Order: sequence, then C-alpha cells, then structure tokens
Amino acid sequence: MSSVVCQLSQVTKSFTDGEQRHQVLNDVDLRLHLGDTIALTGPSGTGKSTLLNIIAGFERVDAGQLTLLEQDTHLWTDNQWALFRRQQLGVVFQQFNLLTPLNVIDNIRFPLQLNNQKWNIWGDELIEKLTLTEVINRPVETLSGGQQQRVAIARALIHKPALLLADEPTGNLDEKAGQQVMGLLCDLAKAANTTVLMVTHSDTCAAFMQRRWHLEQGKVHE
Repeated sequence: MSSVVCQLSQVTKSFTDGEQRHQVLNDVDLRLHLGDTIALTGPSGTGKSTLLNIIAGFERVDAGQLTLLEQDTHLWTDNQWALFRRQQLGVVFQQFNLLTPLNVIDNIRFPLQLNNQKWNIWGDELIEKLTLTEVINRPVETLSGGQQQRVAIARALIHKPALLLADEPTGNLDEKAGQQVMGLLCDLAKAANTTVLMVTHSDTCAAFMQRRWHLEQGKVHE
C-alpha cells in the first residue's frame, strides 16, 4: 500500500443558501500519509465536517481532485465508494451512531460481517483495551456515553482500516472521559497502522494528535 492514504488537490466546495453562494473550501491542498494522526480545527461553519464528508464520499467536490490509496475517485461508481468505505474506512461520530437493536459484540462485529471476515485476536485486544469485556452482551442503549463511544471506536477499528475519520469524537463526553477515549483512540490507531483525521474544537483533544491543521476562510493551514 502506498504511504499516501488521502490527497486533496485544489479542492473547491460551495453551497447555495437561497440566492447566496457560500464557498467553504477554496483550492484546498492536503496529504495524509499512512500512520498520520491529524487534528483539524477551526471556527464553526468553516467546512470541517464538509471536508470529512468529501473524503468519505458522502459529498462531491465542485472542482479539484480527491485521491484515495493512489486512486483518483473522480469516476468512482457508488459501488466503488461503498467498497472503499466498507474495507478501508472507519468513522467515529459525535453521536455514536450505534445499531441500537444489537448488543455490544454484534455492533463491533458488524464491519467484519460486511467484509466476510471472521472474529480474530485483534477484536479480543480491542475489547480488552477499551474495557468492554464486562458489557459485551449488553444492548448498547443501556451503556453510558463513554462506554458507547468506546464501542464506536472498536467498531471503527475492528477491520484495521487505512483511514479513520472522527468528527468531534469526544463532544458528548466530560473532560476526563474524553481524555481517556482520546488516549485509547491514538494507541489503537497506532497498533492498527491507521491514519486518523479528527475534527475537534478542543485544544486538549488536538494535543493528542501528531499534527494540527486549521481550516479558516476556505483554506487549510498547518
């Protein structure tokens, strides 16, 4: 696998609000290498989540190029995007987005089932390090916020994706729980050799990442 996991070249994105057009990304250039951990900060409404959505293929660029694992995504079909998300992408949301009819173990196992993979020793390691052993058979809606976020991290990393996108992953947690979750996220991403791009408003969370990018007025500054 190439060391360049994700590259944006002169990417532009704008939205129409009534008769007004708002440009949120303006000729953005950035590159993520295998194993990078990067915090993306910036004022609200500047396009941080939009940038994550573009990389995940949920939104399309107006202009420019998005390359993932050395493949130009411009002509990707919906099936190619679905395959990339299933095999190479992990996502951690602020709202957890767990599958509520399922218990903890079935939530974590879900990406493996999508990829026709069996449970393995990495799954055992995730459960142990995220201290989920005693709750693996509990319905996820009965867990605390911190426990649910740890389940979300295990689910996002179970298939050892090349890239993990995290959008305010500690936004619903208190500071102590947030720092615990960040420490675990970084340690486990390193063990999986997964690249992390995390949107955050928290300087404390940003400090856990190797590098920090700032998005303002359509531009990313390091």
